[in-house]
Amino acid sequence: MATTTICQLIRRRFTSTAASAHLALAEARSHRNSVFSREQARQRALYPRVEKIEVSVQGPGLDGTLLIMNRGMSTPLSCAKHLTEYHVTNSAMALVDGELWPLHQPLTHSCTLSLLTFKDDNPAVVNEAYWRSGAALLGQVLETAFKDRYHVELLATPEVPVTSGAFCCDAVLDPQLDSWDPSEESLRSLTAAAQKLIHQNLPWEPLEVAPSVALEVFAHSRCKQQEVEQKAADSPKGSVMLYRCGDHVLLAGGPLVARTGLCCQYEVTALHRLEPGPWGLERRVQGLSLPLQLQAHHTVWRKLRRRAQNLVKLDGSEDAREQDSADSPLVPASP
Repeated sequence: MATTTICQLIRRRFTSTAASAHLALAEARSHRNSVFSREQARQRALYPRVEKIEVSVQGPGLDGTLLIMNRGMSTPLSCAKHLTEYHVTNSAMALVDGELWPLHQPLTHSCTLSLLTFKDDNPAVVNEAYWRSGAALLGQVLETAFKDRYHVELLATPEVPVTSGAFCCDAVLDPQLDSWDPSEESLRSLTAAAQKLIHQNLPWEPLEVAPSVALEVFAHSRCKQQEVEQKAADSPKGSVMLYRCGDHVLLAGGPLVARTGLCCQYEVTALHRLEPGPWGLERRVQGLSLPLQLQAHHTVWRKLRRRAQNLVKLDGSEDAREQDSADSPLVPASP
């Protein structure tokens, strides 16, 4: 059966918001993109001349490989393109001089470079970034699910371990939806929207900015501005990391993987009602995903999916860290 948009499912039960609210939401997305693009162009203009840097690539079969790249222009992905197709398609993020580095972030000095994949001997940091990216995709889908008909305020994304069984995105929906409980068909509609973004293979573009720029990006959301202020206060550099995926600009609690196409199996598993907060009734949307390189047999996926439907609690009472790490969805399991 063809999936139906959530907007169609709830249209019979709720009236739409005023046209001015629609314009405000569309304007906010356009504004965020405009400020992001302007700052991205400004940073690129800091390197008006082509200056060469040396990149020493490390990894199996790559030790001793030296690449001559362009300062402020070349990225770890640019380096991967000088290696093999395997490195282009399988690299999720990088280490630059031992520091985690997004695959699309320009290199600014001569450095050592290691490309990280899900098949590395110790993929913990890649798995964490993948889990965070799954949550970012949830937020992007939820914000656009109602087609500007109802307001969605994305809250700070909970940082939960892979062993929790599900990644999450917290949000406050339009007050008109406070009594709405999503059906299985609604969840399938959200899943279909996520899979569409995955098939588009969109990059997560990173941009490190000053807090003043991030505050301007999120000028339409006091909630996000508070999150910007908190992240800037917690950052050793005093800066804030933004990402853009398609036309969606977001704050991230840490590095994201290179692109949506690295996701393979992906499902929105639950939408839980939490407690009222300062911005309204809070909801927790949860999802489950496995990367292209670590697909699971359907019987294993069903088991993981059942677990991912349970509410992920942040107080540790249901923290899956107490469970065997073999239950982690990013640990390969036998069917």
